[in-house]
Amino acid sequence: MKWVISRYMREVVPRSIQVAISISFTVVSLICMLVMGVVLYQRFAIRSEQMMTENAEQVLGQTVVNLEDYLRSMRRMSDAMYYDAIKEADIKEESIDSQMNLLYEANKDNLISLALYDDEGNLFFASPVGVEKDQVDVLSQNWFKKALAKPENLHFSLPHVQNIFVDDPNFRYYWVISLSRAVELNYGGVPKRGVLLVDMNYAVIEQMLDSVNESNSQQYIYLCDSTGNIIYHPRLMQITTGLYQENNSAVPQYGDGSLIEEFDGEKRIVTVDTVSYTGWKLVSVIPMRNYHLGMSDTRFYVIMVVCITLLAMLFLNRIVANRVTMPIRKLNDSIRDIEMGKKNPDIYIGGPAEVEHLGRTLRDSMNQINQLMKDMVASQEEKRKSELDALQSQINPHFLYNTLDSIVWMIEGEKYQDAVFMITQLASLFRVSLSSGKTIIPIEDEMRHAENYMNIQKVRFKDAFTVSFDIDEAIKRLCTVKLIVQPILENAIYYGVKDMEDGEIEVKGFIGDDGDVYITVSDNGFGMNEEQVEALLTDDNSKVRKKGSGVGLINVHRRIVLRFGDKYGLKIESEPDEGTTVTIHIPAIDYTEENRLMLESGKEHQDEE
Repeated sequence: MKWVISRYMREVVPRSIQVAISISFTVVSLICMLVMGVVLYQRFAIRSEQMMTENAEQVLGQTVVNLEDYLRSMRRMSDAMYYDAIKEADIKEESIDSQMNLLYEANKDNLISLALYDDEGNLFFASPVGVEKDQVDVLSQNWFKKALAKPENLHFSLPHVQNIFVDDPNFRYYWVISLSRAVELNYGGVPKRGVLLVDMNYAVIEQMLDSVNESNSQQYIYLCDSTGNIIYHPRLMQITTGLYQENNSAVPQYGDGSLIEEFDGEKRIVTVDTVSYTGWKLVSVIPMRNYHLGMSDTRFYVIMVVCITLLAMLFLNRIVANRVTMPIRKLNDSIRDIEMGKKNPDIYIGGPAEVEHLGRTLRDSMNQINQLMKDMVASQEEKRKSELDALQSQINPHFLYNTLDSIVWMIEGEKYQDAVFMITQLASLFRVSLSSGKTIIPIEDEMRHAENYMNIQKVRFKDAFTVSFDIDEAIKRLCTVKLIVQPILENAIYYGVKDMEDGEIEVKGFIGDDGDVYITVSDNGFGMNEEQVEALLTDDNSKVRKKGSGVGLINVHRRIVLRFGDKYGLKIESEPDEGTTVTIHIPAIDYTEENRLMLESGKEHQDEE
């Protein structure tokens, strides 16, 4: 899979150094911009969250201060009533109505009523209304019971409708928060316990917190007691009817400060501050969705900055990549001229010191390579000539000796016509063998040489086998290496049909489907196994018996490869008792003096390489 992706990328993405540098710089720039954008956005988001939290804490702190001021004023009024009036008077003999009315009038904007009870629930004094409603059971009121249960503390009740005294003349019902405390009464010289009740106007607290909620749309504030019961909430009616829920039950577990909670599937920033004297907890809630909506403009701004910076970086990358790669591209153009075979290419030398050094080194290397190529061509040509000379030296003495011996016994047997035929064939054979020193001849001459050789061999072996030639006229004027068919025929005689009574050798020449030339030599001889076939075209001929001139097919194969390249040569197919077929594969090249000189100089093979 990795290889497929790598290959696809090589095909799709141009591999020039300029593109590579541009892409690399672009990728690095993109990554840097993205990282910078993400970091900036996260830093800004964290800072915005901190600022929002700090702002919530400040608002909450100021609200707590205002609320504590109000509650402190109610406490001072309660203290004044207790210490300056109640403790100084004999409740049985003296009235404290005037002091109570005076305190009420001074604080009536924040108060609904003041009242003094004994521990049996009897009303002594009250302001502004001093008449209780019928069937009012003060002893069952929570504020009354708590005051007597813990006389050392001040007690604040939950909001409730004031329902103790006779209805207001205006028939209004007031929501109050009752501040109650246990007091010591002097009743005719006898100490007696009592309860001082201050009904604070709930509307004051409500207005105070409403103003905070109205001034800040991102958050809301609510108030609950130390057990989590809601005292104030901007959606109190919806909570009461079950249309809205609040996580007030968890507030008693929270300490003062800010935290993130998840409630009803939504994350919220919650800030808690405790109100002194009461144990109440003022809670600020900022839904995270409001925070994310506020960050949308910031995200857009960060994205715009990243995009603009990235475009600038792309433009700068292109300029830098072009300046850096221009000398390398010029040097690459010089190398392309060399690849195209341009004579005396102008190799670029310039640019940075490294590129200039490469250009000089390339020029010196090219000069050395050209000289080495000339030396190698000369060496290969000498090698080819040496191999051909070795082949001819192997063929001529042995074959000439046997042929002349046959001519001698023909003359001695007064078979003059046969002797003349043998001499004629021998002369023609050596005429082709010599070929004025040429190594490349027409296929027509090579076939004539093969026919002369086989005519001589048929006389020598007294027609112990038959031979046929089927050569396509289209290939006769094409080029071939000299003396490549005769060694194969010799092997066919000595390894195939010599000891048979009905031996057959068939030679065919034709143009293949691929446009190349194929010459096959087939016999119906004894054949060979696979191991012997493989040994024929290797240097290990120990598994093949040596007969005839001793010229191996490997010699023929190598001369074809040396002249035409690795694509060409011999192919051997054989089965025991089924015969053998040797196929010569060479390119189809017209026999002209120009092509002959080119092939003999080795240029054809060099071009293919």
